Amino acid sequence: MNFHNELEKLGIVLDERKTKQFEEYYQRLIEVNQVMNLTAITEKEAVYRKHFLDSLEIVRALDNKDRYTLCDVGSGAGFPSVPLAIVFEKIDVTIIDALNKRITFLNDLVQKLEISNVKATHARAEDYAKEKREYFDVVTARAVARLNILAELCLPLTKVGGFFIAMKGSSGKEELLEAQQAIEQLGGKVQNIIEFSLPDEEEQRQILVIQKIKNTPTKFPRNYNRIKERPL
Repeated sequence: MNFHNELEKLGIVLDERKTKQFEEYYQRLIEVNQVMNLTAITEKEAVYRKHFLDSLEIVRALDNKDRYTLCDVGSGAGFPSVPLAIVFEKIDVTIIDALNKRITFLNDLVQKLEISNVKATHARAEDYAKEKREYFDVVTARAVARLNILAELCLPLTKVGGFFIAMKGSSGKEELLEAQQAIEQLGGKVQNIIEFSLPDEEEQRQILVIQKIKNTPTKFPRNYNRIKERPL
């Protein structure tokens, strides 16, 4: 796989600085992964394909013309938020994750990569929604939880008129059927389902684009244990 060629298909052209940032990202990910479980994927070409390229496929659902705020929920090792922040310096990125050592890794990473448009915060989404309720233009989540659970974590953070974008594998449409009622109850409406596959892979991946069309009722999000035990 030629990373640059695949990105050009998405309308992304990397200059020398951004190319170097991705290389440093890979090196740092592998280095820290030896002492902290960040990813099971470590072979270089696979990281570039399954993490970097896959993260940037989200541009299919984004309008990259204007500056906007983006919150990445449960980002793990920084996907899709850090690749997005490298490529699009005008996006103001906030990363939240419940595991503090991942946040420490991410803050160290963005400092090393000299990325100024990212801040990483140790927080649970349901708690962070009390502070930043309906604040973000875009809220993203990649491989965090089933959609009926994710919707209650992400839509309260999304401003009315903004978008919650869930990156899913082949189960996306199935999860969408399961989560339809929850999405509507939380103020969302499905706008688009974008299907694609990565180079040399047959599995269809899906990007679910959900627009926030009305305010989320104040009783949501509930406590996470309640969300998990009794999804909407």
